[in-house]
Amino acid sequence: MAGLLYRLGRFAARRHWTVIIAWVVIIALAGVGFSLFKGTVSSAITIPGTATSKVTDELAAKFPKASGGSGSIVFATTSGKAFTADQKTGVADLLKKFDGYSGVKSTTNPFTTQDSLTKQRDQVTTGRDKIATAKTQLADSQKQIDTGTSQLQAAQKQVDAAKAQATAAGQLAAVQAQLAQQQAQIDAQKKTLDAGQAKIDSGTKDLATQTTKLNLGADLLDLSKNIRFVSKDGSAAIGSVSFDKDSFSVPPTLKQKIVDASDDATIQGVKVEVSNDIAQGVPSIVGPGEVVGVIVAAIVLLVMLGTIIGAGLPLLGAIVGLGASVLGAMAFSGIVQFNSVTTVLGIMLGLAVGIDYSLFILNRHRSQLKQGVGLHESIGLANGTSGNAVVFAGATVIVALLALNITGIPFLGLMGTVGAVAVAVAILVAISFTPAMMSIVGMKILRKKERAAIGNTASTRVPNKPMSTVRAIVTVVLGIAVLGTIALPAMQMRLGLPDGSSEATDSSQYQAFKTAENKFGAGQNGPILVVADLTKKATGDDLLRQEVALGKKIAEQDHVSAVAPIGASTDGTVVAFQVIPTGGPSSVSTEDLIHNLRDLSPVSTADGKVTLGVAGNASAQIDVSEKLAQALPIYLVVVVGLSLIILIIVFRSILVPLTATLGFVLSLLAAFGGLTAIFQFGWLSAIFGVHDPAPLLSFLPVIEVGVLFGLAMDYQLFLVSGMREAFAHGAPAKIAVQRGLHAGRPVVTAAAIIMMSVFAGFIFSDSSTIRPIGFGLAFGVLVDAFVVRMLLIPAAMHLLGKTAWWFPKWLDRILPDVDVEGAKLERSHPVAGDPSAAKHGAHGAHVATHHEHPAHSA
Repeated sequence: MAGLLYRLGRFAARRHWTVIIAWVVIIALAGVGFSLFKGTVSSAITIPGTATSKVTDELAAKFPKASGGSGSIVFATTSGKAFTADQKTGVADLLKKFDGYSGVKSTTNPFTTQDSLTKQRDQVTTGRDKIATAKTQLADSQKQIDTGTSQLQAAQKQVDAAKAQATAAGQLAAVQAQLAQQQAQIDAQKKTLDAGQAKIDSGTKDLATQTTKLNLGADLLDLSKNIRFVSKDGSAAIGSVSFDKDSFSVPPTLKQKIVDASDDATIQGVKVEVSNDIAQGVPSIVGPGEVVGVIVAAIVLLVMLGTIIGAGLPLLGAIVGLGASVLGAMAFSGIVQFNSVTTVLGIMLGLAVGIDYSLFILNRHRSQLKQGVGLHESIGLANGTSGNAVVFAGATVIVALLALNITGIPFLGLMGTVGAVAVAVAILVAISFTPAMMSIVGMKILRKKERAAIGNTASTRVPNKPMSTVRAIVTVVLGIAVLGTIALPAMQMRLGLPDGSSEATDSSQYQAFKTAENKFGAGQNGPILVVADLTKKATGDDLLRQEVALGKKIAEQDHVSAVAPIGASTDGTVVAFQVIPTGGPSSVSTEDLIHNLRDLSPVSTADGKVTLGVAGNASAQIDVSEKLAQALPIYLVVVVGLSLIILIIVFRSILVPLTATLGFVLSLLAAFGGLTAIFQFGWLSAIFGVHDPAPLLSFLPVIEVGVLFGLAMDYQLFLVSGMREAFAHGAPAKIAVQRGLHAGRPVVTAAAIIMMSVFAGFIFSDSSTIRPIGFGLAFGVLVDAFVVRMLLIPAAMHLLGKTAWWFPKWLDRILPDVDVEGAKLERSHPVAGDPSAAKHGAHGAHVATHHEHPAHSA
């Protein structure tokens, strides 16, 4: 590989314009592809196959009316007083406008809905009064019937007694006509009484039916008594927009259309705010913070390299790589569904590693030029040595990112793939475009003083004294203690997805979230959809009875504020409820409620066991977070396993990979602790703009593992490979540690600061999704580079001494020799590694430079 890269570097140096034009063409083709084939970018974060998605699919098939996504439009009067008639009309007109949009199923006017609920409750009260009156009337009628019946019974006894007396006296024939007339009157009255009793019985039965229906309806209203669409003081109202598709599939263009119309609404004295379900869009990637990050990187490059031209080359290379990779990846967004954060990782990494990888090669090139190596020869050697290390280090990052696909989570796998492409392009730029630019710049890459001192290596100092053992022990103990302390908050880490409270305080989403929370309760921002599969078809009172029974079961659970029936499917086998929790969408109580509702299934009822399913945005967020949390340990094991194998091959050692991997785990846990403390606990919230602490972004830990692993291996390679090289050349193990650290520390320090600056620029993004990603990566690099790689690892290597390089002979024979630093190439070009040869050949180097590029004479 080193020889191939050497030849590539020489070719790029000789044919620099060809290489540069080739990259311009590549960027142009990527741009054309993007313009022709780009697709719509979604803000949704979904995972197929979750419990929520299964319930959503069932609703779409059996109960279309209850399926589809929805979002809230929050209205509030600026005066804090109740809405006027004109303001209510303005709200109704705006919602009616949304009703006409293609893709909108329906809208809910909060005022008419609240009036309807009030009328229903009034009807229940009126109905109960009517029933009570009817019961009184029936009781009076029954009393009259009972009195009449008693009188008839007495009359019947008299007739029967008179008949008996007449019969005994033998005078029956004389009174027969009179007795018959009396009996006919009694029979007629009894018939009238029976008819009255039948009417009363029928009325009683009807009244019982009405009472049952009224009580069932009243029970349902009681379950939903805490649901309001207009606040109690009348100053706020929540309208809703229902879509044909689920929330994650609604076209962003439709959501944006609603947002724009809401922003443009001119309802006098009314603020219109759109909830996060609608307003969440594609975040802006480039902002002031990112620009500052790049400026800091440029300053670091300028300080390290000493020339504006030198500082500009890595930045230019990073921009070229970024343009080619991002435009190329986005050209496929019309084929594959891209999430709004899919390219964020690619942009972060492409910019950071693009600068770093070019810097590694450029720094080696400058050192060789100062030794007196010819321009083209130096470019080739830098590409074959440092470029070889760049390829290998970049390959570890790519492997870690591609491994995100094993999580089985599509959007995360795609994010990893796009990030891997960005890193791969950054490598290609570093080993081709950067050598071409170094050829064009020529000797101007050095300062005037450096050019004047070419070939003079007498000032080079090599450490010949190891660190003290006491210092090494103290460093290891204190380093582990500090990192362990920082990692402690990670024990309470919770995962979730952003809601409206995570957005900027002046955003529509945040204002809508807070208004709903303050005026209607926190649960209004995270309603839960509960779906019940009945054992058989139910209609009429039977359906009402089952709805009430299930609603009461749901309401009995902890953290339930209200339960409202949505209705039943056309076949009467599926019933849906809207459940308002007491807590917000990201609260622990809401998470517990969703788990409790799922554990409640199946519910035993008089008609058999009913299966319950839970859906809704809050449920979907929890499912996504739990799926990602389950994937994290598997991914961590894979990445740690890969790190061990790769480092064993590179360093021909067992203990070095173990210390490197343990160091990576320490820096990772510390990064998790920092993230938890700031974004979940709210520590230092004023500095980082965390106004509402919340659970960490659910996919952030997985990304942290992949990216930090790759970058940690970068720094490990550039530092420890120098230690191994010094040890292989005969230096005592403990002195070799110091020499390797001395050689690699400046460039790794610069690279880490650049990486941190680029990542830190994203901390102050407007997007609540991007901010924690930027912080986690910046803090992770800080801890890993400056604490683990440059303090803990050298101290641990010192304490291990020769045993650090112990390696079984049988394993040494079967493993390939990757020659990361290009040592074989250096041996075949001794001028690069022999200071005396370089010194004596300085004049020849200048001649070669003139011969190869007359325009770039020293």
